[in-house]
Amino acid sequence: MKEFINTGNKDTRSGFGAGLLEAGRQDERVMALTADLKGSVKMDAFAAEFPERFVQCGIAESNMIGVAAGLAITGKIPFAGSFAEFITGRVYDQLRQEVAYGHTNVKIASSHAGITLGEDGATHQTMEDIALMRALPGMCVIVPCDYNQTKNATIAAAKYEGPVYLRFGRPSVPNFTPEDEPFEIGKTYILNEGVDVSIIACGHLVWEALEAARILEEKHNVRAEVLNVATIKPLDEKTLAESLEKTGCAVIAEEHNLAGGLSEAVAGWAARHKPCPMEFVCGEDRFGQSGTPAELLKAYGLDAENIANKALEAIGRK
Repeated sequence: MKEFINTGNKDTRSGFGAGLLEAGRQDERVMALTADLKGSVKMDAFAAEFPERFVQCGIAESNMIGVAAGLAITGKIPFAGSFAEFITGRVYDQLRQEVAYGHTNVKIASSHAGITLGEDGATHQTMEDIALMRALPGMCVIVPCDYNQTKNATIAAAKYEGPVYLRFGRPSVPNFTPEDEPFEIGKTYILNEGVDVSIIACGHLVWEALEAARILEEKHNVRAEVLNVATIKPLDEKTLAESLEKTGCAVIAEEHNLAGGLSEAVAGWAARHKPCPMEFVCGEDRFGQSGTPAELLKAYGLDAENIANKALEAIGRK
């Protein structure tokens, strides 16, 4: 199995902040907007270096999306940032009418996503946001796995023409992807090659998928192929097809509920093109709850051990 080195735990929201700053240095059209959460979404450095390109909208997320859409129409590249719950559910009408319908060049910077937001509890944790964003025609959905990939995905999003939903989180997680690897929108990254089962994951669960592959090889002599689906929409259908053709079964892991997330995106495509046994590691049909990120991942079964067990179940159904 290919070895990945954790160079030190970092939060993906800081990767966004670093990417936003670099994107701003590369293109003077890049702007940053937030709803009273400059520090939380790591826009501090951008605001300090480019104060004329930073807009503090206050606790008025719906208005912020309208401002972002207006800026995009004038040729700017606005990144509108807030907590995932607030920048999707609270402003869905504005996202639909002013961003997606008009295909305006707005980038939705979604921080504190999933249950790993932690102690703030269910009202602030969103496990439904990917479903909401996938449903919007023309919306690109990106869920990078670590600090480095989030930084590079942010830079790529700034260069992409059209609306982008960029999802990242609060906790510090292993940082293991190459620092200098350019992010390709629409590409699924094969992190480990295998022949027995495909482990398909996104976001924080990619590292858990790699750990699951190690467990499977060491304890069960199972060679798992690990796919990092950093772009959920559009899906990299070619890579998925090649992997499922080779392994014949899959387990899909995500920090999101089953409905409308990566699991249903892949399963829906596979049902039409590559039917095979599949198991799912996700939040099922539940809201979040208060607890530390580690406690919640364990309680919801979003860990390497459960991914490995589900992989064995999928293999058993071949």
